Amino acid sequence: MAKRIFLFILTNILVITTIGIVLSIIGAATGVGTYFTGDGRINVVALLVFSLVVGFVGSFMSLLMSRWMAKMMMGVRVLNPEKQALSHDEQQLVDRVHRLSRTAGLTKMPEVGIYNSSEVNAFATGPSKRRSLVAVSSGLLQQMDDAAVEGVLAHEVAHIANGDMVTMTLLQGIVNTFVVFLSRIAAWIASRFVKEDLAPIVHFIAVIVFQIVFSILGSLVVFAYSRHREFHADRGGADLAGKDKMIHALQTLKHYSSRVVEEEQTAVQTLKINGKKHSALFSTHPDLDERIRRLEAK
Repeated sequence: MAKRIFLFILTNILVITTIGIVLSIIGAATGVGTYFTGDGRINVVALLVFSLVVGFVGSFMSLLMSRWMAKMMMGVRVLNPEKQALSHDEQQLVDRVHRLSRTAGLTKMPEVGIYNSSEVNAFATGPSKRRSLVAVSSGLLQQMDDAAVEGVLAHEVAHIANGDMVTMTLLQGIVNTFVVFLSRIAAWIASRFVKEDLAPIVHFIAVIVFQIVFSILGSLVVFAYSRHREFHADRGGADLAGKDKMIHALQTLKHYSSRVVEEEQTAVQTLKINGKKHSALFSTHPDLDERIRRLEAK
C-alpha cells in the first residue's frame, strides 16, 4: 500500500539532496566534477553527466536502503521462526506469505514482519526479489478476516514477483536526472540576479531549494506509475489467492476507509474546520471502486 511508495520517495529525496550537497562542496573546494566553464557559464554536457550520475546513484541507494528504512521508520518486528518462538497467528502469517510466494515462483522467501498501528495497512519493499519484506500492521490483522488478509498478502507478494520496486527505481533515476539538471539550471539563473560575490552562496542555497521542490513535483510521475502498477498487483493477487478473496480484500478496505473518513469528518465538524480531499494526482493508489470494477470484469 502507500507506505512503500512514500518511504521510497522520502529516502530518495534525502539521498539525492545529500549527494548533491556533498558533491557541490567537493566541486567548489577542488574544482573536480564542476559543470561551469571558465567564464561562469554552464557546460550543459558536463551538467547532464553529473545529473545522470547523481540521479541514478541516488535512486539505487534508495532502493538498497528501502528494506532497512522501512524497518526503522515503521518499527517493523521481523518474524523469524528459526530464531524466536511465534504465536499461532504470527506463524500463520509467515506460512501464508511463504505459501503465496512459492505459488508466485519466488525462490527466496521474503522477510515477514508486523508493526504496531491501528491503521489497516500492509506493504512490500526491498532491493530485489531475493531481499524483500512483506509487513502488515497490527490493525490489519485485527480488523480484517482471514479471506481479506489472504487477498492483501497476495497483492503484496505480487508486487515483489512483478519486480515493481526495481522498475520504480529506474523510473525514479530518470526523474532524479531531470530534477538535478533543472534545479542547477534554475539556481544558476537565480545567481545571475545578485552581486558577483554573493552568487556562489545564492547558487548553493538555490540548488537545495529547487532540488527539493522539483523532487516533490517529480514524485507525481512516480505516483502515476504506482497507480498503474496497483492494477497489475491486483490481478496478480487474484491469480495467487483467488479473485473472490482479492475483491473481498478491496471491499473490506473500502469499508474501513469509508468509516475512517466519516470519523474524521465528524471530528472536523466538531472543531468547525472545513476538510478537503487530497488530489488524485498525489495518490499512490487508484480509486478502490475502479480497482474492484476491473477485477470483477477480469
